[in-house]
Amino acid sequence: MTEGAQSLGIAMIGHSFMGAVHSQAWRNVHRFFDVPLTPRMVVLGGRDEQRAKVAADRFGWDSVATDWRAIIERDDVDLVDICTPGDTHAEIAIAALEAGKHVLCEKPLANTVAEAQRMAEAAARADAKGVRSMVAFNYRRVPALALARKLVAEGRLGQLRHVRAVYLQDWLSDETSPMTWRLRKEQAGSGSLGDIGAHIVDATQFVTGEVITGVAGLTETFVRSRPGENGASESVTVDDCAVFHGRLSSGAIATFEATRYALGRKNAMRIEVNGSRGSLAFDFESMNELWFYDGDESGETAGFRRIVATEPDHPYVGAWWPPGHGLGYEHTFTHEIADLLRAIGSGQSPEPSFADGLRVQQVLEAVEDSASEASRWKQVEVSPT
Repeated sequence: MTEGAQSLGIAMIGHSFMGAVHSQAWRNVHRFFDVPLTPRMVVLGGRDEQRAKVAADRFGWDSVATDWRAIIERDDVDLVDICTPGDTHAEIAIAALEAGKHVLCEKPLANTVAEAQRMAEAAARADAKGVRSMVAFNYRRVPALALARKLVAEGRLGQLRHVRAVYLQDWLSDETSPMTWRLRKEQAGSGSLGDIGAHIVDATQFVTGEVITGVAGLTETFVRSRPGENGASESVTVDDCAVFHGRLSSGAIATFEATRYALGRKNAMRIEVNGSRGSLAFDFESMNELWFYDGDESGETAGFRRIVATEPDHPYVGAWWPPGHGLGYEHTFTHEIADLLRAIGSGQSPEPSFADGLRVQQVLEAVEDSASEASRWKQVEVSPT
């Protein structure tokens, strides 16, 4: 932490899974990274006051509140961190930005393109006044994946030709598992497509430095009802699996798969990129490794090379442990918040921006539209912000 760094009052709304990892990041970031602002964990927002108090005590928040509007009005809150279901993102984020608060919003940015468009427009207006916003695509901050982006940007892969991206989980494979908000379209927007497909869309655009210009897709719901809170059957209204292919702005071809029914796969977010000079491959279940193939090498020892991305000169790693001591999932959120604090402190616009989140939402909507029209090819329209 920079000597005499100014403090920044943080409010976090929502305290479940994402709230836990965000809390750890806010608590630790200034202890490991040289950031210009010291976060103060001022208030935790939740609908149930007692549950919020338990979470606040566990995670280190100073106080709790049940009304997010009252949170935004507080003078001691400078930044609002949104960790709620997607149906609330737009209302909270826009209100916070208009109140002059910086915003960090979990992915996907919104449930619809229309909501994301309004959020991006509000963010652009706020940014012109020095109020910053960022969408939380944490996988951008995996050191190995950030290194992959660097190799592509340096031209080490040459002209890009193929991208293969999958995100495989299995937590819904048991069809007797109870209903959750993630299976209700009115709350989640979509299923695997938005929950984990959003990550591989963003990771592809991040690593390649390109945008997805068109897609064609299929979606499927394997289990169409689950036990509800009262024991009665409740309809599942989102996709369980999404498979689609697309084209990048350079003309490269990409394929994508997102499912929460890949039995045995716990969090296999994988991406492989093939170019005219080389290839790279990454799997989050081995998150400290990047595999790189240098096409300029030849002979009997040519092949993919395993890079253990734990050296001090790899992205973000120098703040942590000695070489060879791996990082974990939670570190990506600390990296994310370190970047956000540096951007705010230096008067810069952080990335990924709400405009980036909008572009992901436009891809997701194009996939849904394609799947509803017998996999018809859909151009991805990029709206101005």
